[in-house]
Amino acid sequence: MKTYQVVGIGNAIVDVFAQSDDSFLELMGIEKGIMQLVERERGELLYAAMKDRKQAPGGSVANTLAGLGNLGLTTGFIGRVHDDALGRFYAKSMDDNGTSFVNPPVPGGELPTSRSMIFVSPDGERSMNTYLGISSELGPDDVSDDVAGQAEILFLEGYLYDKPKGKQAFERAAQLCRSNGGKAGIALSDPFCVDRHRESFRRLVRDLDYVIGNEHEWESLYQTDLDTALAQAAQDCGLVVCTRSGRDVILLRGEERAQAPVKRIVPVDATGAGDQFAAGFIYGMATGQALGTCGRMGCVAAAEVISHFGARPETDLKALFRREGLI
Repeated sequence: MKTYQVVGIGNAIVDVFAQSDDSFLELMGIEKGIMQLVERERGELLYAAMKDRKQAPGGSVANTLAGLGNLGLTTGFIGRVHDDALGRFYAKSMDDNGTSFVNPPVPGGELPTSRSMIFVSPDGERSMNTYLGISSELGPDDVSDDVAGQAEILFLEGYLYDKPKGKQAFERAAQLCRSNGGKAGIALSDPFCVDRHRESFRRLVRDLDYVIGNEHEWESLYQTDLDTALAQAAQDCGLVVCTRSGRDVILLRGEERAQAPVKRIVPVDATGAGDQFAAGFIYGMATGQALGTCGRMGCVAAAEVISHFGARPETDLKALFRREGLI
């Protein structure tokens, strides 16, 4: 029996929210409705400009782990925060919500804890300004044998591939997990991330048990049309998942193919849809569900999170799965 059913590695980012109108965004030079990376000075300026700000632990894989915790799995998170107010808040919040934050906050003169300043417009649009800070410095020394080696399933965040130390952390964690009988996989994160690391990702895909990406990420990875890309991916990787905007999810495992229908709903806030799809899918995989059921679980979890503000589920996902006849 492993210590953790799922361990994730990703950016440990505090999401900081504030209401704003379009004139404020224009005044501050913030591009509406997108995520952009900012440097430390710019991040501190925007943080100081936020009125009545609220904060919550965030980061793509961390959000997925929150969904898996909602579903009752034992989870651990390998991330890096500074020993400052935001870092201590992040570590405590993860622990309080049922996910073990396995690495203590880092003391000393390193970079501050990562944060994303999210300005919410009256029309619900979110303008995200992310300062990566210390989380992007995560490296192989942050990966403990007792954590990665004790995971039934390992889930990696593609964004961390931007630095050599992040790549080394992934490779060490995946090797520890798989050599101890676990399964390791990754979310491709976004097409631009794939563009930056195409060759590395292609090699990585061949060494992993499952890969989750959307249609644009798969097309970018293989630089071809979707059908051809997925055919190649199915040869390279044990299990391939492709989400498509408003269309059925495609799942491939060797010669096996399944599709999971997507119910169209008007999103209140689309943030976290991919993160919670991953949570539902990984839950299905962890509990031995059929391929199509894993995809349907992902779709149900994604639909829940886009029905309200915030990137983490607010209702009992298992109850939703029961309602859909999935468990």
